[in-house]
Amino acid sequence: MNRIYLIDASIYIFKYYFSMPDVWQSESGYSTFAVRGYTTWLGKFLAKEQPIYAAACFDESLATCFRNEIYPDYKISRALPDDELAFQLEACKQITELMGIASYASERFEADDLIGTLAHRAAKKQLPATILTRDKDLGQLAIHADTLLWDYPDKAPLTHFDIAEKFGVQAKYIADFLALTGDVSDDIPGVPGIGPKIASMLIHAFGGWRNIRRNIPAVAQLNIRGAASIANKLTEFNAQIDMALKLTTIVKDASLGRRFHIKMRKPDIPALESYGQYLGLNLNFKKMFNEI
Repeated sequence: MNRIYLIDASIYIFKYYFSMPDVWQSESGYSTFAVRGYTTWLGKFLAKEQPIYAAACFDESLATCFRNEIYPDYKISRALPDDELAFQLEACKQITELMGIASYASERFEADDLIGTLAHRAAKKQLPATILTRDKDLGQLAIHADTLLWDYPDKAPLTHFDIAEKFGVQAKYIADFLALTGDVSDDIPGVPGIGPKIASMLIHAFGGWRNIRRNIPAVAQLNIRGAASIANKLTEFNAQIDMALKLTTIVKDASLGRRFHIKMRKPDIPALESYGQYLGLNLNFKKMFNEI
């Protein structure tokens, strides 16, 4: 069965930005170590898996995302890219296109939303998705048995069963889970006193937040320690949870900013060689793609 591979590009760029030595430099004087790490990683993936359908999504919405309109402190602890990092991010996007993969980015939607939208549209074409990511939040997209999350190549692909075991709730409830517990990495507040264990118990008992809210009196009667206090907290932080759920839920109908193009193109080897030389990557693209 054909699959679409949806690449959470930015998260892998940052992986190499924080792990690669700063020993590569472009002709214009910018560091390119993250570009080299990402390019090598992506090239190995393409050569080994040889996907027919793929797309890459990039985060370009820090401080401009629609979620910042809902909650101004969303991701407030994250700094905007400086010129050096911005250069590498843009270079990675150009490399991705030259490798034959359509790239998507938006000032309003995050990469997660673009991936969610592409996966949703691909499913209508009977194309199950494998999402290449290191981001737990994308687990909520694995609502179908044939959707996989894969931190390539370090770990085995995760099924919706694996994700449910990891979170303690089904994939379809991950957004609700995070709305209750909060998400420190995204500066999303949680309900005081409700951690992963309590959130999982509530979801197992009642389902998602909207159903929990309708059953707050029943929460107080649960056979768990502090049930009455938990019910009071849910009532007190009712509006906050509503707001947080809007932040944690991945959008599946985002504007893609370009036409829906998911079929791989042949890598443009001459352009890759030329651009790679400008970036100082010291990579042999002909050898990299000799299997494609």
